[in-house]
Amino acid sequence: MTGKYIPPAKKDGTAPEIYRYKLTVEFNGSGFHGWQYQENVPSIQGEIEKAIKAFCQSDVRIHCAGRTDAGVHGLAMTCHADLPKEIEAFKVREALNFHLKPHPIVILDCVKVDENFHARYSALKRYYRYHIVNRPSPLSLRKGQAWQVRRALDEKSMHDAAQVLVGLHDFTTFRSSRCQSDSPVKSIDEINIWREGDNIYIETSAMSFLHHQVRSMVGCLYLVGTGRWSKNDLKAALKAADRKELGYNAPPDGLYFVKADY
Repeated sequence: MTGKYIPPAKKDGTAPEIYRYKLTVEFNGSGFHGWQYQENVPSIQGEIEKAIKAFCQSDVRIHCAGRTDAGVHGLAMTCHADLPKEIEAFKVREALNFHLKPHPIVILDCVKVDENFHARYSALKRYYRYHIVNRPSPLSLRKGQAWQVRRALDEKSMHDAAQVLVGLHDFTTFRSSRCQSDSPVKSIDEINIWREGDNIYIETSAMSFLHHQVRSMVGCLYLVGTGRWSKNDLKAALKAADRKELGYNAPPDGLYFVKADY
């Protein structure tokens, strides 16, 4: 990658036309060092940019709705790319899927959009889901794609306690020390927790999240589910606004970026 593709100026000196495409991406994050491009290590962004270069013979930098950590998965991540020429959207999708083989990354949809669209800054809301498999037997099909918790969990207590986190709060306790956000204050729109057999799902949505915020919230709700923490313990940890008060940070395996609203 030598830098973002910059369209050449027109002969009359007017601004160049932007050929911007919105991509919807599904990916298995196992084996990748997260979404963001990094030198000499595999990333979701890096592989998509390689596929674009193989297709268009240009270095193109893509932008996404939300970066994900190593091991985190995507059901419908949104990103956008400015290509060097206008191409039918379905051809872009098919070409990128061809060049992404055999990586577990798929372009589900491709739509041409105007230059005012931005995958990150145009997003109105983001959704995450965390998957826990609550059983004593080891994982097979879901290995690397869910967090196995052998100890019995009370998902109803987890859901009730989770409502403490809904709304506008200082989430310093649930924020990674490496978080680059300007402010620890975020507003959680909703958190829903339910069980389907051995599977427990935790879904949350907000305009934006802090680095590790969802995993940290899940880790503390896990403590509530085991009975080691009460709802009041969770409330106290939130009120402390101190990372030292975090009870547990859940592993990345069970976390999925679900989608973004625009």
